[in-house]
Amino acid sequence: MKKKMVFIMNPISGTASKAAIPDLIEKTLNKDLFDYELRMTQYAGHATVIATEAKDAGADVVVAVGGDGTVNEVARAIVHSQTALGIIPCGSGNGLARHLLLPMSAKKSIQVLNKCEIHDFDYGIINGHPFFCTCGMGFDAFVSQKFAQAGKRGPITYAENILREGLNYQPETYEIEDETGTHRHKAFLISCANASQYGNNAYIAPQASMSDGLMDIIIMEPFDILEAPQISIEMFNKTLDKNSKIKTFHCKELRIHRRSEGLIHYDGDPVMTGADITVTLREQGIKMVINPDADRSERQPNVLQTAAAELFNDLNEMRRVFNRRSHRIQILGKVLQRKLNI
Repeated sequence: MKKKMVFIMNPISGTASKAAIPDLIEKTLNKDLFDYELRMTQYAGHATVIATEAKDAGADVVVAVGGDGTVNEVARAIVHSQTALGIIPCGSGNGLARHLLLPMSAKKSIQVLNKCEIHDFDYGIINGHPFFCTCGMGFDAFVSQKFAQAGKRGPITYAENILREGLNYQPETYEIEDETGTHRHKAFLISCANASQYGNNAYIAPQASMSDGLMDIIIMEPFDILEAPQISIEMFNKTLDKNSKIKTFHCKELRIHRRSEGLIHYDGDPVMTGADITVTLREQGIKMVINPDADRSERQPNVLQTAAAELFNDLNEMRRVFNRRSHRIQILGKVLQRKLNI
């Protein structure tokens, strides 16, 4: 008996045209295994409505064709059901798809769907909002809002917002309670990660697993301008957890109190919420189609990684020039001191 697959496509997500995708689905999907339907979203939240209808009608797989926002809308509708989530990544960051090592090519993603290997994964909830990749507060929520307000999207826009706003952002003090007790931290950001990255191969939680029953909590302490490039490079090199400014731990439930209401984000979508924040993990709560042929050693550099490396090199050169000049000034000072003593 054929499986039923419903594709839900967001025509405006990401930076590239999706005009060719319907034809790719028709030509690439294995019709001997699947009957399919393609639906287009018409407004924010419409993907959730369509996915709920598909689940209730007994769909075996609902495929989000879009970015992390579309993925979130589809996934939240099918948690704790027998309907699995598939992804054709077409967004700006594609964080969940990249964590799952799905191909960024639409055709190859459809070929993965043909194999239809399904695993159970965890997901999280922050103040009532389900998330499947990451959620958080502080600077990343602030940048998510700026990114959402931007007229254009993509990694360059994201990088521009980070560079423009990062130096002026003021860290907050948070009271954090988990299973071990209550702690206070002054933090640039706090991220709760079910998956490993924000998107664009920027790894906020390099060791995160979606099937270990735990969230990775990342507290990024305040840092200065000279430390920023190193932190950026470590994020792209999957070594951020080794940085002295990063504190990490694991938990199933987290309660956070801050001085006043403010922004949070869930899978990159910003929303205002109160001073009290609760984050919980739901174990094995969603089924997803995975890539059975994924090679975890493969990862391509991207625009942000290259830009961060160039900025780091520029600042290192500035530091070397400054040190050389400081050394020369010290020598001249000693010579002048000797002459004055004479």
